[in-house]
Amino acid sequence: MKEKLYLCFIILNSLLGFSQNTVGILTNDQDSYNGYTLFAPNNSTETYLINNCGEIVHQWSSTFTPAASVYLLENGNLLRTGKIANADITFGGVGGKIELFDWDNNLLWEYTYSSLLMSQHHDIYPLPGGNVLMLAVTTMTEAEAILEGRNPALILQGKVFNEQIIELEPILGTTTANIIWEWNIKDHLIQDYDNSQANFGVVADHPELLDFNYLNAENGNANWLHFNSIQYNENLNQIVMSSRLLDEIYIIERPASTADAASHTAGTYGKGGDFLYRWGNPESYDHGDPDDKTLFSQHYPHWIPEGLNDAGKLLVFINGNAIRFSSIDIFSPPTVSPGVYEYDSIDGYGPTASEWTYVDPIDPENFFSSILSSAQRLPNGNTLICDGDSGYFFEIDPSNNIVWEYINPDTNNGILSQGDSPSANFVFRALKFSPDYPAFIGRDLTPGNPIELNPDLSNCDLLGVDEFVLENLNVYPNPTSNMVNIDYQMPIDAVSVFNLLGALVSFQTNTNVIDISQLQTGIYVLKIDSNSNSILKRILKK
Repeated sequence: MKEKLYLCFIILNSLLGFSQNTVGILTNDQDSYNGYTLFAPNNSTETYLINNCGEIVHQWSSTFTPAASVYLLENGNLLRTGKIANADITFGGVGGKIELFDWDNNLLWEYTYSSLLMSQHHDIYPLPGGNVLMLAVTTMTEAEAILEGRNPALILQGKVFNEQIIELEPILGTTTANIIWEWNIKDHLIQDYDNSQANFGVVADHPELLDFNYLNAENGNANWLHFNSIQYNENLNQIVMSSRLLDEIYIIERPASTADAASHTAGTYGKGGDFLYRWGNPESYDHGDPDDKTLFSQHYPHWIPEGLNDAGKLLVFINGNAIRFSSIDIFSPPTVSPGVYEYDSIDGYGPTASEWTYVDPIDPENFFSSILSSAQRLPNGNTLICDGDSGYFFEIDPSNNIVWEYINPDTNNGILSQGDSPSANFVFRALKFSPDYPAFIGRDLTPGNPIELNPDLSNCDLLGVDEFVLENLNVYPNPTSNMVNIDYQMPIDAVSVFNLLGALVSFQTNTNVIDISQLQTGIYVLKIDSNSNSILKRILKK
């Protein structure tokens, strides 16, 4: 059973009361990160960007439900997956389509990768420069799988899925793309079943390859790997992927060509498309047993971006199907140099445990999402968590206190009203963006209504939302690089300047002119006190 707090706090003020909300915003504490959250409900064609009170600040519409992931690009475009029915490839997360919309919901590009023998699924990733990584599967026939050394007893559906990563160069204004390279797991297999095949060998001697007959106690269905995520590290030029069914993650180099992707020796690290690193289940390469597992049906492993706490480390949502509770974990792969990972012939790849773990502090079983889900480190040190199978987002501070909560009201039964009990409101991933994210510069983010019907926001105020500004007040110029003038009908008692982490960076009294020339470029919030009124206004320092 999952415990969820139904409280809503007012930012920069004292606690005023309790909210009985069942969907939308539940909690907005003053220690939450004041950003914008992007998500695409699994059973909806809509993609939402909401503020910390659950009000829609932007929305995109498609004719397809998502095949899991969506991305907001720095130029304001939305890159998303779309789901196409596929009679032969039917596991969860199957999509087949990629779409690119601009900020105004104009479709700029779409690409279909779907047939009875192949399909895009789960994740994509927007690369620097405009190309897109795409996760996909192709079908190996039973005969093809046997020629790769698969034990016939482990082929229950007459086929085996080969996982792919493809780099696409979109051709805008069309439905086509150039394929820069493709990587296939079938090129990086080892097996100790059939000594007549070229990939026969000792599994324990080849951690860079995947044992084709290791199924992690699964039953031999075609979908034996179920990759559910791909993420990219530009500094290392490496890709991390996640296999839900093998309880393991893998890192490979981003190849320059399909030939390099299939090679065992090419590239910067001399391993071609082989694994540079793997973690989570050492039994899969004969370096342990089930008790050595550190991952359980995980989602969204990714490098924490530069500038954040624990930057460069890997963060992962561990669903925990085998242990019946979920956790958020951070770990650092041991390296001998950047991008080169330590390997021990006895113990395999480290570390033996995570550096940081979040579980429910009262009872681990209170927090459990069997599918989907994500976690994200935020600029103020908080962590945003998406409990995917409940459509429940919550943010924890560094002391593991819940400071923000939201429940997705867009379900496969339609939009819920406040007071309804949420169900079938799955969300694959939720990401929160800073208000100074480049996509928002010059864009109208005036809050609209919440998603839910009959909303109740009586106990949720936002730091820096213009709707709380009184009439006849003008702050100019905005943007500005130095001075801010405040034109108001009443005397100004005091002006407080806050950064977007809520820290007070300037305080002045009895003045209508504020000097911000010493502040760094970014968005700030003015709290203008006049005649017992507090007025909030956002400004952009150039």
